[in-house]
Amino acid sequence: MALDPVGSSAITGPASDRYDGDRLLAGYRTARIQETLFDLRPGGSPGPAIGYDEFLDHDGNVRPAWTEVADTLADRGRAGLNQLRSVLHSLIDNDGITYTEVDPLRDGPSGGLEPRPWSLDALPVVLSAADWDVLEAGLVQRSRLLDAVLADLYGPRRLLTDGVLPPELVFAHPGYVRAASGIEIPGHHQLFMHGCDLSRLPDGRFEVNADWTQAPSGAGYALADRRVVAHAIPDLYEKIAPRPTTPFAQALRLALIDAAPDVAQDPVVVVLSPGIYSETAFDQAYLATLLGFPLVESADLVVRDGKLWMRSLGTLKRVDVVLRRVDALYTDPLDLRADSRLGVVGLVEAQRRGTVTVVNTLGSGILESPGLLRFLPELAERLLGEPPLLHTAPVYWGGIAAELSHLLANLPSLLIKSTVGSETLIGPALSTTQLAELAAQIQSMPWQWVGQELPQFSSAPTDHAGVLSSAGIGMRLFTVAQRGGYAPMIGGVGYVLAPGPAAYMLKTVAAKDIWVRPTARARAETITLPSVPTPVKTAAGTWGVSSPRVLSDLFWMGRYGERAESMARLLIVARDCFHVWRHQQNTEESECVPVLMAALGRITGTDIGADHDHAEVIAIAPSTLWSMTVDPNRPGSLVQSVDGLGLAARSVRDQLSNDTWMVLASVERELVHRSEPPQSLAEADTLLASAHARTLAGMMTLAGVASESMVRDVGWAMMDIGKRIERGLWLTKLLEATLITGRSAAAEQTIIEATLVACESSVIYRRRTVGQVSVAAVTELMLFDANNPRSLLYQLERLRADLKELPGSSGASRPERLVDEISTRLRRSHPDELEVLDADGHRDELAELLAAIHVELRDLAEVITETQLAVPGGMQPLWGGDERRVVP
Repeated sequence: MALDPVGSSAITGPASDRYDGDRLLAGYRTARIQETLFDLRPGGSPGPAIGYDEFLDHDGNVRPAWTEVADTLADRGRAGLNQLRSVLHSLIDNDGITYTEVDPLRDGPSGGLEPRPWSLDALPVVLSAADWDVLEAGLVQRSRLLDAVLADLYGPRRLLTDGVLPPELVFAHPGYVRAASGIEIPGHHQLFMHGCDLSRLPDGRFEVNADWTQAPSGAGYALADRRVVAHAIPDLYEKIAPRPTTPFAQALRLALIDAAPDVAQDPVVVVLSPGIYSETAFDQAYLATLLGFPLVESADLVVRDGKLWMRSLGTLKRVDVVLRRVDALYTDPLDLRADSRLGVVGLVEAQRRGTVTVVNTLGSGILESPGLLRFLPELAERLLGEPPLLHTAPVYWGGIAAELSHLLANLPSLLIKSTVGSETLIGPALSTTQLAELAAQIQSMPWQWVGQELPQFSSAPTDHAGVLSSAGIGMRLFTVAQRGGYAPMIGGVGYVLAPGPAAYMLKTVAAKDIWVRPTARARAETITLPSVPTPVKTAAGTWGVSSPRVLSDLFWMGRYGERAESMARLLIVARDCFHVWRHQQNTEESECVPVLMAALGRITGTDIGADHDHAEVIAIAPSTLWSMTVDPNRPGSLVQSVDGLGLAARSVRDQLSNDTWMVLASVERELVHRSEPPQSLAEADTLLASAHARTLAGMMTLAGVASESMVRDVGWAMMDIGKRIERGLWLTKLLEATLITGRSAAAEQTIIEATLVACESSVIYRRRTVGQVSVAAVTELMLFDANNPRSLLYQLERLRADLKELPGSSGASRPERLVDEISTRLRRSHPDELEVLDADGHRDELAELLAAIHVELRDLAEVITETQLAVPGGMQPLWGGDERRVVP
């Protein structure tokens, strides 16, 4: 059942009767929305009971906090909600908000699949000011409690020695890191950032379902969600005027700077990420962008002389603070997990020496132990002298005889969690046999198991599935440590729970923005739509990242962007020539079609048309053009280049502006979902024309953004180097495929004109030659004209200038020498000599020149990769020259 149109348009009668009063209209809207919501409640699949309705009270009336949402739903109707959903999806695509599904068959925390668009519900969760006061007080208290527990477990351990906490619940849990014992943040809270999952009980109270203290994720999504939803429904945003979430980013930024070692004068902060195959790669990159701190990976960092440094081209930059998004066990293959490729060798020792601060602190994952939940209420009384303000579902530990009996007797109605791992079982979803096997396991090692009462959830309106319905929801809220306590994000990430038992595991199908209603005083303030905040410029964040990994991704961004643009141009020309000459195959001019198809083959390495005659090449041209455009498995295809560009761009997301994602998203929408051929040639041709045009426009736009918006730093120079090398490689292959073989005057004219159009140089050529056909004139324009931005000589001059901008440039470096050698080879040639045909009808001198330059450009790319973009190898002293570790 879909939402019927409601609102003033659905009320019959004279205009004066339609709005007989706000109360009458609100009552009508409430009844209509209530009917729709209750009709669409999920049923039939076993799952959590929904006891509290966030939207409607027990009498079926809209709760005061949701009045504006009800009015908006009534006003928009079905058509308006469909339009809202479309706008929301477009904003998500334009911002490049993604989530990576993890592949369970791949080992390690970075195993994943291709990122998919973020699923976000357009309708926010609205919390009253009174509800938020309760949540804020309870959340801050819980953060203080967990901080006190963490400080004790890695410090004096009085909770263990006094018998308050069973040692086996601490030392056997994988979140406890023995190597972190004694490591602390001097003068600061030990729990830096806290994420807390909550839901609402049937009586309206809030209940904690999970704490996230290892490397909490979701804060970046929360900030991005607010921006998207506020821009999708600005009218509702202005009516409710929710309290902003952006102050949390500033609080987090200042807290990171404050966490630096005392000796740091201008602290340098980095965000350590597992990489783009992490589940929450966008969350990490977006948060780093808002903070204004570099997003780095393990390859960007190195420990030298007992300190942490970031690799930069030609030098090292000292790092003072690391915001860790890598699980603790993977942060240092020397002291922790030896097979990790996500950490930095020696990082743990650098922390022990106090030369760097890593937050969340190593070992904070112990606070996620399900066994610890059992003791938190009494720990609150012992450590804080306060009763807990937020309720936690009762937990029964098998290590206590009375609770073991309760656990075994109630297995079918509990969540069963292991205290020595991450395994969680849903009692209601287990068969009789599975329950019996589980009971035997618990009886054999009772201290390794806890049972927790099933979480309970409230319901709220959702539109994520295409129809307005009511679904179970939860919330994740965040705090960050300050000198005087903990600062919460006012709001957070809400989520729509998956149907059935998966909801007990907090599995979700969509995110929701959380809007906290302001107090009466705050409502009087002017409300503006949120945008990406500009980070405060301090000495800690004004420099950019120029590590080999980042520069490599920028280098390949330049190459893939140019490759996609050039490929789109050539595909457009080949398609146009096919349409002109497919019905005139007996003419000399029609030879341009197989020549251009062969050029596509040479450029991509697939040799199209080598074994086919003239007519056959023309006949298969449509299927070949389709494959060369949308087949991701075909080497050199247009979609393959766009995919490569997107992959490289996402690896350096924190370096790029939001405009990049808007353009890239439109191109990916056009190409990525075109892998299956359409039913008719006409449909295929229409889709090809659109894909080629949109891709070309997108690549030109990205080139404009790079040219006019990017700072001319080392990263820009490296990206431009990649672009110039790729343009030179493409040009030499194209000219080799089209100009080497001598043909009739008519055929040569058509081929030359098509080649020049593909090179974006046809207009200037016509002006210079006044309609005459001359290979010498083409080579003069495309190889030797320093004023033509598409010429080979122009690319060499740009390469020479870009290489000078790289650190360590001396004018005689190997890459610079290679550019000089190519220029010298080019200067020794003359256009008139390159036009001469030999006895076999080939231009051998032109062929030799183009082939030699193509090889030298490839060598240049390899040399740059080996010298400028390679991570240094070999053994290096971790602790400094004065310290030697003797191996017996």
